[in-house]
Amino acid sequence: MHKAPRTIRAVLTPLAFIANRWTPSPRTVRRAALAALVMSVLIVVTGGAVRLTGSGLGCDTWPKCTDDSLIVTQAQGFHGAIEFGNRMLTYVLCAAVGWCIVAARSAKPWRRTLTRLGWLQFLIVMGNAVLGGITVLTGLNPYSVAGHFLLATSLITVTTVTWQRTREGDTAARPRVPAPVRGLSRALLATALVLIAAGTVVTGSGPHAGDSSEIKRMPFDWATTAHVHAISAWVVCALAVAMWLVLRVADAPADTRARARDLLIVLLAQGAVGYVQYFTHVPEMLVAAHMLGSCLVWIAVLRVALSLRERPAAEAQIPSQGDPQLASV
Repeated sequence: MHKAPRTIRAVLTPLAFIANRWTPSPRTVRRAALAALVMSVLIVVTGGAVRLTGSGLGCDTWPKCTDDSLIVTQAQGFHGAIEFGNRMLTYVLCAAVGWCIVAARSAKPWRRTLTRLGWLQFLIVMGNAVLGGITVLTGLNPYSVAGHFLLATSLITVTTVTWQRTREGDTAARPRVPAPVRGLSRALLATALVLIAAGTVVTGSGPHAGDSSEIKRMPFDWATTAHVHAISAWVVCALAVAMWLVLRVADAPADTRARARDLLIVLLAQGAVGYVQYFTHVPEMLVAAHMLGSCLVWIAVLRVALSLRERPAAEAQIPSQGDPQLASV
């Protein structure tokens, strides 16, 4: 007798329906957030593999792989399989993001902020999927390719913040270090963004266009853009060293100093890869390693910034699952 209304509620409010029947542990919520972060990095690396193997146009069109087939055909060979495989990996990313959303919504008490961050991840994934389609339809336009990477970096930003927030409460953030240190962190974040943007210009004007055919490149001298990128990297390194020293002088918490140390290690490795690939004429494997390093550097910069403030979980005033104002969400 009550089964039909219950079924209707499950269809209309599936997240609330699941939340009423499942309570994930805090560890499960953290793992769900981490899975979304790992997949957001992996999709960047596999996207780089598509470009580095010249498979960017392995599927002739979008959203289908050819005009007549939704999936890759035998005629498209290796390049088609690589491009189609990367497209399929987007569904795995969506599954990871979906798990993050469901886990955040089902947590008791309900973490509304985490749920919103999860939905923001989903919107970025959908937006980047569309931009990826535009990239294919425009014949791997380098500006579209650059936008595709920058939007992927945005996803990494949100997944990193989500992962951090699973370890915190929902109170207002309070600083753990003096204001000048936080200002230095903002300068580090801004410079790291410039570094990433400059890297897309190096890619857009460089030799790896993403397809074996003649692909239009950005009208910049590749060596000059590489030097600008290197200068940006040195500025980031200088700020990272300054951050590490300032945190020690300011007697910052141990975990914050550890994050600054981790950033220096990642920057050192990334710089080494960058210079080796430049002097060895950008071999594909080193370019792939450099793309992975770019993601890790940005995550490390974000973790430093996020460690400069705290939201104690014990003081969090989080709405209860049974709050009547939230029942319809």
